[in-house]
Amino acid sequence: MSERAAPATGDDGLTGAEVAERVADGRTNATRAGTSRGTAQIVRANVVTPFNGLLLTLFIVILTTGHWQNGLFGLVIVANTAIGVFQELRAKRTLDRLAVLNAPHARAVRDGRTTEIDVADVVADDLLELRTGDQVVADGAVTAADGLEIDESLLTGESEPVGKTTGDQVRSGSIVVAGTGRFRATAVGADAYATHLTADARRFTVVRSELVAGTNKLLRWISLMMLVVAPLLLWSQFRTPDTDDWQEAVTGTVAGLVGMVPEGLVLLTSLAFMLAAVTLARRQTLVQKLPAVEVLARVDTVCLDKTGTLTHGDIVFDRLVTARDDDEPDVREALALCAAAPDANATSTALAAEFTDPAWRRTGGIPFSSARKWSAVTAEGHGTWVLGAPEVVFPDDPDQPLLDQAADIAAEGRRVLVLAATPAPARGTDLPPDLTARALVVLAERVRDDAADTLRYFTEQGVTLKILSGDNPRTVGAVAVAVGVPGIERAADAVDARTLPEDPERLADALADTVVLGRVTPQQKRAVVGALQRRGHVVAMTGDGVNDALALKDADIGVAMGNGAAATRAVAQLVLLDDRFAHLPDVVAEGRRVIANIERAANLFLVKNVYSLVLALVVVATSLAYPLAPIQLTMISAATIGIPGFVLALAPNRRRYVPGFLRRVLRLAVPTGLVIGLAAYAGDLAIRGLDPGGGRPAGQTVATVVVVIASLWTLSLLARPLTRWKLALIAGLSGAVAVVLTVPALGGGLFLLAVTPQRLLVGAVVGLLAGVVVELVGRAVLRPVQAASAG
Repeated sequence: MSERAAPATGDDGLTGAEVAERVADGRTNATRAGTSRGTAQIVRANVVTPFNGLLLTLFIVILTTGHWQNGLFGLVIVANTAIGVFQELRAKRTLDRLAVLNAPHARAVRDGRTTEIDVADVVADDLLELRTGDQVVADGAVTAADGLEIDESLLTGESEPVGKTTGDQVRSGSIVVAGTGRFRATAVGADAYATHLTADARRFTVVRSELVAGTNKLLRWISLMMLVVAPLLLWSQFRTPDTDDWQEAVTGTVAGLVGMVPEGLVLLTSLAFMLAAVTLARRQTLVQKLPAVEVLARVDTVCLDKTGTLTHGDIVFDRLVTARDDDEPDVREALALCAAAPDANATSTALAAEFTDPAWRRTGGIPFSSARKWSAVTAEGHGTWVLGAPEVVFPDDPDQPLLDQAADIAAEGRRVLVLAATPAPARGTDLPPDLTARALVVLAERVRDDAADTLRYFTEQGVTLKILSGDNPRTVGAVAVAVGVPGIERAADAVDARTLPEDPERLADALADTVVLGRVTPQQKRAVVGALQRRGHVVAMTGDGVNDALALKDADIGVAMGNGAAATRAVAQLVLLDDRFAHLPDVVAEGRRVIANIERAANLFLVKNVYSLVLALVVVATSLAYPLAPIQLTMISAATIGIPGFVLALAPNRRRYVPGFLRRVLRLAVPTGLVIGLAAYAGDLAIRGLDPGGGRPAGQTVATVVVVIASLWTLSLLARPLTRWKLALIAGLSGAVAVVLTVPALGGGLFLLAVTPQRLLVGAVVGLLAGVVVELVGRAVLRPVQAASAG
């Protein structure tokens, strides 16, 4: 490698040769980090799964028997795979677009000329120009500044602009809000601060979902049981005298195994999440990771950023405090003149909304500077008026009126400026002499209109609130008091995060009694989230700046504002597109609906798995033929699980979240499935005794009727309260089954049933008896759950 040229030190910037050398060395601003998995890896991970492999194997086996009807369950493989691939590719595209730097171009000084270049083409040691509204595209040192002020809130959470002079450092991702300047790029690309801050955020992570975790655990258990049952079931089907050939033995084995797989549960869960995402999209809430709607419904702690979440991030005029009542007309004219000054900044913008159309004529003035912390305006015939920080305008004059009030108001977390007057003109950059305080101008952060109502909703739901901000603790405390955060009564109750311990356990102890934190660094936000999670809390984090990105990523659910930094929006699971915090209750309600409805559907699926396992164990022990064919199980699943499960998953449901999804599902599904499985076996035995010549078709017919009736009874139990549309759903499904049983082309031709009046009667009697037992089991299991969710 060639010896590196020393960076240029003059105002001409780098030469073309120096730029080319740095490009060859790779010292550019281009970053190519991507998500953890490529497209091929995503497709392979979703296609090559034990779940798909099992169903595909059974599908191929059943095709060899010649009965194509029994292989309809194979369509589930295609549906589940397609949804999984689509979901993860969508997340990958979002993460690949992650970029802290939104600015499309930078202005670089090279060979003595200023030219616009792509952000990625900036190289180390480039001399870059900054103007108001620009985003800093690399880390560096300021070489020239004229009133330069940088907003670093997206990086630090500190809402106050920071004045920069020669030698000060600037960091990528910050915004120029006033003045102009130049800086020398010292860290570009992967070495820049903003890139370091978001490197972890670019990696793909999966939302921790109780529904998904519970479903996956069920699949693992079922897979282990199938490994044990499958060879025994195959052995018993070849031994039974009811089997005439190997095709029947294989078909019986496949029927038992397919019945043990909840083939539609994963599909239904994915669809429920996706439809919830569509519903929320209509309410301007983008769900970037589908299980997020479920997670927010079980959150018990919400960590809120102040700037951009509770407030709009700007300041507004709050009130005016004058020394004397007759001073107000002159004070208002002076403030209108300050607001109309050509050097607009955040303060003048806030004043312009209240003080307009000055009648006085401006004859001179001194622009505001963050270094001076004051500005001045001279009005014809009315002297000079200075607006600035009280401690700067009157550093050695404690006897001035209004200053005690200014200190008291500042202690409340408000921003206070003093307006002072003097007959002397404004000259140079020094304060004019003989100043007299005439008024206090109180400014406040603009609180979002929906913040108070939304926080009240979470409080009523028993959710703990934590306010985390990089801003001054008193300022944060004042906002928290204004929006009614419980646990803080005055601004002084806010805690400076710099006093918090670093040890995770001690930090968790400190957080137990702390509601509002100021001066929180990005790393501390992440540590706070981790400490809360260590204590078993399900944590949501909201924010809009790059300083929030890592905490949003680590939280159980991250919520970003639509006008926030690109990095924050990309790592968040939820994005409030119109920046309305009030949408969060909608998400909670949608999450509750998904959880409660998926639990109902999971009960339906697990009941089938249990009775299929029971039947498999019975036929292994008795050497009877398996009493259901795969196509019959497909019909039973469609009428009593698939169709009603899908409809119920879309239904309104306001049941509050109750922990223990998997345990609760098993408590109902295991005894119910046991009842239905034994009832189907009893029906098979009964018809064999009453109709000895009926053989295997007679037993399958009766068992099908028994399982359909008992399963529909289970459906009615889970669908309660039975509204008119739910009764219509159950009646419609019952009618569809009746049509199958009474139309020979369907019952005998498609579903391989041998229907006779006697077999229907036996099946109905046994099925109704099983239904009564299911009712008793269901009431005993569901009553405690209903009481807990209503509390």
